Amino acid sequence: MKTILCYGDSNTWGYNPRGGRYDYRTRWPVAMAALLNRDVSNPDYWVIEEGLNGRTSCLEDPIEGDRNGLRQLIPILRSHRPLDLVIFMLGSNDLKNRFNPGAYDVSHGAQLVAKAILGSETGPDNGAPRVLMVSPPPLVESPAFRQLLAPDAVEISRRLAPYYRACAKECGAAFFDAGAVVESSGADGVHWEAEGHAAFAEAMAKEALRLL
Repeated sequence: MKTILCYGDSNTWGYNPRGGRYDYRTRWPVAMAALLNRDVSNPDYWVIEEGLNGRTSCLEDPIEGDRNGLRQLIPILRSHRPLDLVIFMLGSNDLKNRFNPGAYDVSHGAQLVAKAILGSETGPDNGAPRVLMVSPPPLVESPAFRQLLAPDAVEISRRLAPYYRACAKECGAAFFDAGAVVESSGADGVHWEAEGHAAFAEAMAKEALRLL
């Protein structure tokens, strides 16, 4: 059985743009597992959900606290070892006004996470897990989080994918642009509709089969 860890923020946790959390089957990591394991009596893939609302790539949040994805990473990897693949998508929370974000900084913060996974020795035989570095889909204009996000957060989010692609290539991670298959919901500008989770689950299932 192959083990896949899905590491991310509220869109991995399953935040509903209208409030609350999507049910178990709707969330993309669970939906991906269902696609990979057609024979439920004899599954070939174990998929682990590890999403946290507000999680940043590598930044300490002075308001919400305890959201630094890089600092939290290694204990989580070690608790689930050996890992064959880590799919991670972080960066949207780095676009908050308090962090004074830029596309270069956000992408290189995510690259630090990729490098930490590759050097973690939490793969099979104490090697490196495969890493899929995912750039989050662009935000859309909405009054819901306007005061929380940087004034140019939407524009910065539209520029992230090429930076993420370059950072992934530089450190030896695979890359996927979530914006190719998912649009952020107009309900709050950040989170995904149920259809987005389904589309992303299908894309991640294909990527997992390709990488493993």
